Amino acid sequence: MSKPIKSILTVLVILIITGLAFYPKLKQYTESKEKSAGNTGTQAASAASKGGSAPINIMVVGNQRLEEKIVSTGTIIANEEVEIRSEIAGRVTAINFKEGDYVKKGTVLVRINDADLQAQLQKLQYQKKLAEVNEERQKRLLEKEAISQRDYDISLTNLNSLNADIDNLRAQIEKTLIKAPFDGTIGLRYVSEGSYLAPNSTTKIATLTNINPAKIDFSVPAKYALNVNKGTPITFTTEGGSEKFGGRVYAIEPKIDPNTRTLTLRATSPNNNRRLFAGSFARIEIILNSKPNAIVVPTEAVIPNLKGHSVFVVKNNKAQSIPVEIGTRGDKTIEIFKGLSVGDTLITSGILQVKPGGEVDIKNVVRTN
Repeated sequence: MSKPIKSILTVLVILIITGLAFYPKLKQYTESKEKSAGNTGTQAASAASKGGSAPINIMVVGNQRLEEKIVSTGTIIANEEVEIRSEIAGRVTAINFKEGDYVKKGTVLVRINDADLQAQLQKLQYQKKLAEVNEERQKRLLEKEAISQRDYDISLTNLNSLNADIDNLRAQIEKTLIKAPFDGTIGLRYVSEGSYLAPNSTTKIATLTNINPAKIDFSVPAKYALNVNKGTPITFTTEGGSEKFGGRVYAIEPKIDPNTRTLTLRATSPNNNRRLFAGSFARIEIILNSKPNAIVVPTEAVIPNLKGHSVFVVKNNKAQSIPVEIGTRGDKTIEIFKGLSVGDTLITSGILQVKPGGEVDIKNVVRTN
């Protein structure tokens, strides 16, 4: 065996002998440390259990105004809206509006070429003059009994037919003037001068919209069908805005939708400043009932149990559980109409750590308005 290997073996033997000598003392030291740590944890837990004061937040119960309301969503629609199209064929000769203009009822928006119709009208008017002269002559002859009644009736019928043809032609000419059917704002234009319009085609000239007043379509659950009527006031906000608008229901669908079990309503809202736009989303509120002096508490303060509901109040710096009767539920609040009184100190948070008769540590106080 070489000298390096002998040296390594010698060192290993020395280390093993040293470890065996010190092992009992090391084990005793480790066990002593673990026991000391365990005793410290037990004492801390015991101290915590005996500390007794649960950290809580409270509120002093007071009267509040409570409104029972329906919240729904809907869509703002125009009071009147129409797509401007041509009833007859022809070439556009004039466009008398600008996109975005506000126009009055009867304003001529577009003119269509009517040269051929004017020529036909002039021809019929010449024929009418001749027919009038002939009818007058036949009438005088009939009075002298120079012709029969039949001959006169033929001349009169011819004159009346020409008058009817002229009226029809004038109606066609009137259609070449496309007018605004009501007051409103013109939208984007889709034709130009020189465009050819086919009769009753899909070619849209523009859209005319009247948004004052604005209309709001929305639905409410069927259970509220008897709570809403014509004239019921509403308030609503639009998407992305905080401004509140008012309106009134003016029309109600006469039946409940069997698929959604909802009742559709339509309301109007003044829009003189044109801040409401057709197609916008609306969040609607309808107040059904208002109580000026109700007791309202946070939902998390009310504890359901087998007998109903209860809350914790603070008396003499200790928690006390009392039964309550609840009323109207809101998104985050519940009405208490029996069990609590104005001035009671209600525990609103930290309820899981509270025990009846246990001491409490008040961290925060909130007073109602």
